Amino acid sequence: MENALDIKSLLEWYILAGVDETCGDECYQAQSSEVLPASPLRQATTSLSQNVIASKQNARDLCAKATTLSELKQVVENFDGCALKLTAKSTVFGDGNEHAKIMFIGEAPGADEDRIGLPFVGRSGRLLEKMLSAINLKRADVYIANVVMWRPPGNRTPTDAEVAVCLPFLKRQIELISPEIIVFLGGSAANALLDNADSISRLRGRWLEYQTSLKTFIPALATFHPAYLLRNCPQKAKVWSDFLRILKKLKEN
Repeated sequence: MENALDIKSLLEWYILAGVDETCGDECYQAQSSEVLPASPLRQATTSLSQNVIASKQNARDLCAKATTLSELKQVVENFDGCALKLTAKSTVFGDGNEHAKIMFIGEAPGADEDRIGLPFVGRSGRLLEKMLSAINLKRADVYIANVVMWRPPGNRTPTDAEVAVCLPFLKRQIELISPEIIVFLGGSAANALLDNADSISRLRGRWLEYQTSLKTFIPALATFHPAYLLRNCPQKAKVWSDFLRILKKLKEN
C-alpha cells in the first residue's frame, strides 16, 4: 500500500490510543473453499494518528541536530507539531544550571508558568525552592523541566499523544545536561520517562534507573509533586525522607 506505515509505528500508535487487547482469541482463517468478498483498501490509521506519529518522528529528527541547550530551546520554540502550542501563551522549555548534578522533572506548566515562560514559578515552585533549601541547594544549583513544554488547557492532564510528541525534547535535554541524579516530581513524569504505569506511591522511596538513548543509566528518584503537597501537608514528611536520600547520593558522588 502506498504510504503504508511500518508495523512498529502502527503498534506505537495503537498503544498511544489505549488499545490493549485484540477482538478475538484467534486469527480468522478462511477455509480453502471459502471465497471472501473483495473489500477496498483503507488506511491502517486515521489521519490524526498519522500526524501524531509524524510529529513524534519530526521531533526526534530535530533533537538530533541540537548540540546545545540554546539550540534545542530554539528548536522547541519553532516546533508546531504539538496542538498544545495553539492554546498556550508561552513555550516553557526549562530553567536552571546547564551543568547541574540534579535535574527535576514535572508533568506540565501551569497558569503561572505559562504566563512567565519558566517552569515551577507559582506556589509549587516556591515550595520546591524551600525543599531545595532544606538540603542546602538553591534553584540556580539545579535544572528544572517538564515532560510537556506547553500548558494544557485548564491544567488538564496531558494526553498520551501530547506526551509522546514532547518526550524527544525532554530526553535530549537530559542528554545535554547529563545530570548525576534525576528527580521525578509526580507519577506522570516518572511514568513517561520510565515507560511504566506504576503509581507514585509505589515508585517513591527507592532508587530507580533512567536509561538514556545513549544506553547510559542515571540514578532516578520519584517523589510527590509540590502541588500535591500543597493539598496534602502530611505527605511532606515522606518527601523530606526522599530529599535526604538525594543529599546522601550527592555526597556519595
